[in-house]
Amino acid sequence: MLTNLRTTIKKQIAKSIKVKLEPKKKLAWEFAGQDQVDLISYSGLEEHPNYLVLDNKYLRTLFISGYPYVASTGWLNMLINFNHNVDISYHIELVDPLMALPKLSRKITELESTRRVMIQQGKIVGSEITDPLESAIQLKDRILRGQEKLFQIAIYITINADSLIELNKTTTLLETVLATKLFYTKVSMFQQLEGLQSVLPRGENQLSQKRNLDSSSAALTFPFTSSELVQESGILYGINKSNNSLVMIDRFSLNNANSIIFAQSGSGKSYAAKVEILRQLMQKTRVIVVDPEREYKQLSESLKGTYIKLSVKSQEKINPFDFSMSSYGEENSLAEHIQDLTEVISLMAEGLTPEEKASIDKSIIKTYKKFGWSLRSTNGKDKPYPLLKDLYKTLTEEGQVKLATRLEKFVKGSLSTVFDSQTNIRLDNRLVIFDIKDLPESLRQIMMVIVANFVYNQVKTDPCKRLLVIDEGWLLLQHEESARFVAGLTRRARKYYLGVSIISQQANDFLNNEYGKAIASQASLRILMRQDTTTIRGVVEEFNLSEYEQKFLLTCDKGEALIVADQNHVAIKIVASEKEHPLITTHPAERYLLR
Repeated sequence: MLTNLRTTIKKQIAKSIKVKLEPKKKLAWEFAGQDQVDLISYSGLEEHPNYLVLDNKYLRTLFISGYPYVASTGWLNMLINFNHNVDISYHIELVDPLMALPKLSRKITELESTRRVMIQQGKIVGSEITDPLESAIQLKDRILRGQEKLFQIAIYITINADSLIELNKTTTLLETVLATKLFYTKVSMFQQLEGLQSVLPRGENQLSQKRNLDSSSAALTFPFTSSELVQESGILYGINKSNNSLVMIDRFSLNNANSIIFAQSGSGKSYAAKVEILRQLMQKTRVIVVDPEREYKQLSESLKGTYIKLSVKSQEKINPFDFSMSSYGEENSLAEHIQDLTEVISLMAEGLTPEEKASIDKSIIKTYKKFGWSLRSTNGKDKPYPLLKDLYKTLTEEGQVKLATRLEKFVKGSLSTVFDSQTNIRLDNRLVIFDIKDLPESLRQIMMVIVANFVYNQVKTDPCKRLLVIDEGWLLLQHEESARFVAGLTRRARKYYLGVSIISQQANDFLNNEYGKAIASQASLRILMRQDTTTIRGVVEEFNLSEYEQKFLLTCDKGEALIVADQNHVAIKIVASEKEHPLITTHPAERYLLR
């Protein structure tokens, strides 16, 4: 048998390269006294009734002998996602309708005769007769109408293992997995060599274990559908947990480029965000980060980014009244900015009634007019912008003393140095980090909104591929004004080629909040990491997760995540390379060793 197989391989090689074996050309086929076939083939083969030993590897070929009555999309997904070393071979042959129709007619006649005999004998006619009879009649009718064709399909699976014990274990596991979907397998007893040759990419069906399927059912077997998620224009997010393939996503090719990351503290959410930032920068995406916990300083230093430390004493300033006239067809930029600015003032004043908002809106317009601005301005790049103290002065002049008093701490009080100057920072670097850790707790949320609004105005002026990453996003949900602003930002970001990434610990903070839920629904990319029992129910309901995905989020390790990209759900392990890891880790022990 071994000699026959060697002869077959040699003939196949000679045929494929179209070389005629002649004594004169013997040197072309020999190397150091060895036949070329010996160089590329195995050293030995041992045949057993139900397995082969090939170069110390144990091989067993099985074929699918029984199929479910009803086929559905992805009915053989378990073969693709089977996490063991197996080779799968399909043999699909078209059956001539002129040959198929007489056979179908004969089969229908046999089944119908059997059914009538059983009725005459008073027996109950079961589904084992009625189901194939009904299927055969329908198939014959569709073939006659040209709606279907008949195929003969053979599916073979060869398992590869390092030991006989592992081979038997994998065989049992494969049979069990297939049986759960009503597929039944058999080992090709005393035909393992023929089974191996049927799996080899030569198109030879030596086992000839065929099954008739119509074209609709056959189409569901190929191409396969699996949990793979690969977009050639995307970046690497991690390793697929189900089949060890790469997960590559281009978030800018989704419905929108927004994303959310929900995870328990210590699950690796900031690490995952920094891995994405590094790889987005390699694709020339500009990245802006709002950092409340100083976790991105090392990343900025490593990549020579712009690091802006905002505090009460800081020299870097952002003027909330500063906005850039858009060159992107936006003639109503000032009016839109005034709406956002009203939300900022409402945060500073710790909430405004509708009447007070109307008064503030009116005062802001008057303040801009003093500096030569109007709602219809289309070109004012050389004009100065008002400051917060100018609005305070306008409110005082109009008799809005109570409103002015509520802003007094930002004009004359302890926080007067924060908004007392014109904007003196630029976003022209590929990576810009806004560090707001040193700001008072009461000011962090306000500054997050001001930074986001400043970035949005800059983006409208010069639309390009950008990411705005807001860490500890739950801070924005503490007040209605900031939550409403960010919800609006996520809706508007797409048309300016901007992706907004929100990172938060507690998913319930978002899912139990009207605006938080809107933010989550506006994110086409969702990265869900480890959850606890208090949050998992809301996450499962909001993102329509399966029972398996629910268990995964409750038990996954650090750095593992479930990615939901539009309609794709994939469990991944987020991995950084050896060169990336030192740039992004914040673990105290590792940072000490890296010094």
